[in-house]
Amino acid sequence: MRTLGLDVGERRVGVAVSDPMGWTAQGIEVIDRARTPDWMARVGELVRQYEVEAIVVGLPRNMNGTIGPRGEACQAAAEELRRRFSLPVHLWDERLSTTAVERTLISGDVSRKKRKRVIDQMAASWILQGFLDAQRRIPDHEHSSNK
Repeated sequence: MRTLGLDVGERRVGVAVSDPMGWTAQGIEVIDRARTPDWMARVGELVRQYEVEAIVVGLPRNMNGTIGPRGEACQAAAEELRRRFSLPVHLWDERLSTTAVERTLISGDVSRKKRKRVIDQMAASWILQGFLDAQRRIPDHEHSSNK
């Protein structure tokens, strides 16, 4: 089952997709919202192309856990995606994802120009990978009942 991960920003939407087994996330593209005003139509093309069965949208929260205007916009986008594609859409806490990706790129000595081009795509991968990892965690009591 493939899952699509989205880092929805005001200017760009980073997109990642899982492998068919749902283990790893790979960044696939960045949708420029100025050039693609109906960016969800492009998401629909990717949903069909990759046979996606679920979508994860990064939910930016404030450090105290509250949701501000950006988070509310992501919640609205998630609801619209759910309505348009009739797929499960999960919101995933993305606090610090962009910061972590930027630090990784800086430590890898990636130029500022190149960082700007890939950061949204990598943030989408980071968000999706966090979600995928959480889905594989099984509480210990479930392990013991299967023995």
